[in-house]
Amino acid sequence: MPARRLALLLALLASCLALGPAGAQVAGRSKYADLVRAELVAQEGAVAPGAPLTAGVRLTMKPGWHVYWRNPGDSGLPPEIAWTLPAGFAAGAVEWPAPERIPVGDLMNFGYEGEVLLTVPLTVPEAVGPGPVSLRAKVSYLVCERECVPGEASLSLALPVAPAGTSPRPDPRTAPLFAQGRERLPVPAPWPVRMSEGGANPVLTLDAPGLRARDVAFFPYSETALEHAAPQTATSDAAGLHLRLQRSSQAAPDAPAPRADGVLTLTEETASGPVRRAYALGEAAPAPAPAAAAAPASPAPAAPAIGMGEAEGLWQAALLAFLGGLLLNLMPCVFPVLSIKVLSLVRHSGESPGRVRLHGLAYAAGVLATFLGLASVLIALRAGGAQIGWGFQLQSPLVVAGLAYGLLAMGLSLSGVWHLGGRAAALGDGLTRRAGLEGSFFTGVLATVVATPCTAPFMGAAVGYGLTQGAGVALAVFAALGLGLALPFALLAAWPALLRRLPRPGAWMETLKGLLAFPLYLTVAWLVWVLSQQVGPTGLMAGLTGLVLVGFGAWAIERGRAAGDVGRRGAQVAARVAAILALLGLAGLMAVLDRDRAGPVAMASADGIEPFSQARLDGLLAAHRPVFVNMTAAWCITCQVNDRATLRADAVQAAFKARDVAQLKGDWTNQNPEITRVLEANGRSGVPLYLLYDGRGGVAVLPQILTESIVRDALAALPATAGPRAALR
Repeated sequence: MPARRLALLLALLASCLALGPAGAQVAGRSKYADLVRAELVAQEGAVAPGAPLTAGVRLTMKPGWHVYWRNPGDSGLPPEIAWTLPAGFAAGAVEWPAPERIPVGDLMNFGYEGEVLLTVPLTVPEAVGPGPVSLRAKVSYLVCERECVPGEASLSLALPVAPAGTSPRPDPRTAPLFAQGRERLPVPAPWPVRMSEGGANPVLTLDAPGLRARDVAFFPYSETALEHAAPQTATSDAAGLHLRLQRSSQAAPDAPAPRADGVLTLTEETASGPVRRAYALGEAAPAPAPAAAAAPASPAPAAPAIGMGEAEGLWQAALLAFLGGLLLNLMPCVFPVLSIKVLSLVRHSGESPGRVRLHGLAYAAGVLATFLGLASVLIALRAGGAQIGWGFQLQSPLVVAGLAYGLLAMGLSLSGVWHLGGRAAALGDGLTRRAGLEGSFFTGVLATVVATPCTAPFMGAAVGYGLTQGAGVALAVFAALGLGLALPFALLAAWPALLRRLPRPGAWMETLKGLLAFPLYLTVAWLVWVLSQQVGPTGLMAGLTGLVLVGFGAWAIERGRAAGDVGRRGAQVAARVAAILALLGLAGLMAVLDRDRAGPVAMASADGIEPFSQARLDGLLAAHRPVFVNMTAAWCITCQVNDRATLRADAVQAAFKARDVAQLKGDWTNQNPEITRVLEANGRSGVPLYLLYDGRGGVAVLPQILTESIVRDALAALPATAGPRAALR
């Protein structure tokens, strides 16, 4: 995440925390009571069976405040509309009016000030019962000035049913409002449009000879293609209009030119005077395809759709989270840490049963405290407008490097290079026992932190449900997840008789302890690989040098501890100085590491896989082509196993080609708001997520653990018309 965006998110978090614990209640205070006034309106005065119906959400902002476009720019969150419609009705995609450029400090936001009408086409079934017809919509938004306030509104509208054989007429009360709204909608550009290569400055060209324009601005659909705050310089010549842009700093130097998918606004000088125009450019439609935001065909948090009450939905989500937490214990990122703790329990097996149970309780407390802490931070940042999900902390190179350093220090201790807690014995038996319980607590903390790259079965739907139902429900779901992770170790500690079935403590434990260091070293190697996806060469060298400093500090501390009586004080002082220097070196390296962020790696097209963008997905769906979307991350072990063991298999790739299925891969290793939105639209807060669009408006959510048969069966279930020939018709 760029430093300026991180600073803004922290400011948003601070402002939201200052407003109160519940963002939904903030509008109740007088200072924030009238920031946004929301209203549900309809263009037609009545509902006619089988006839189109146009609804709209009208947002009126207090002067100086703004809401956001579908691509909010450098910060923010677009409004979202959740519909509750009668049986047989269906809502299409939001038709977004052309936005404005809204500077906020060094950032550039895209959005609306004053008033905006977000229109949505509704499909009406051929048979409609007697009226009135009730339309309901829940609107969530983020409104900002210098501070940002999240809000929501529950809206409703009742419309009569038109007499049989008649067509509904426009409602005279709303006709002017919808007429003004249509004038702000972008229309397809009447000229050819192209984006030319230009290194850091690609050029958008309209082949429009004689066009005289000023106040030109381009709003890309993609949130990561261009620098939003960079100047956009327009020039005109006999060939047309040329707009010089600036490539995003996150883009790889050798990446192709950004796609010309977005909205272009300009003021055209005509014979009758200046006219403000907005054009939709590129392959994508002005709004995302309805299928992209459709309710997922999976056990996602769509409680009202399946007739489930909120309490029942919470219990189901908590059960799924608990089962997911149990399975986390078997994940490769967690198992090495737990095996070390089980070894420590064997060492404590000679203590009283009550003492052993305390170790289990301390471990469980560490797990629960960390889960609830992570959940609280995640909820607060999302309330402030940050588009993040489960595992968000691993999108930071500093967190990844810090984990690698901590696990390396643990591994070196197991290998005998140094001894953690070696001085505790000299402080008395009571302090030794207290340190032991603290060790169990922090083992729970570490197990939770290293579990975040893993998404076990059942977890995705449960966590996604929790994060969409408010802070209280989210904390309950995360607590159930923590209980599942903590339960096996806590049970082992609760029944010390089980420990007596294990071999007695002895020399074999030293050998096993040394062997257990190597899974930790393997985890460190994996974290370094993740780091290599997030930073450039300079940052990677800084991260590797930090590993050397950790090893040096551990060696120096142990040398000081093992020094004899002669010169012992001098050796200890030298060890402390060396350790302090190593820590200072680490701090300096971490600063360098965070500044050298890598841009997204251009994906090779030889294997038929394209990088995900919402605009590309919209274009493929508009062409009625089936699409497989793979949302993944380098730090997601489940994702990597699925990718290598299943998705890259020859039989699976052959099945994709046989059905002419386009493949899009979204890399969430670094923060990407477009990917986060797709996750949220499908009831998920983290990766992996696998979506299979059939090209005819349907979408299936595949399981988080994939097999070749699962993928092939899903492809075989695609409509018979999907395929190479059908795609050309």
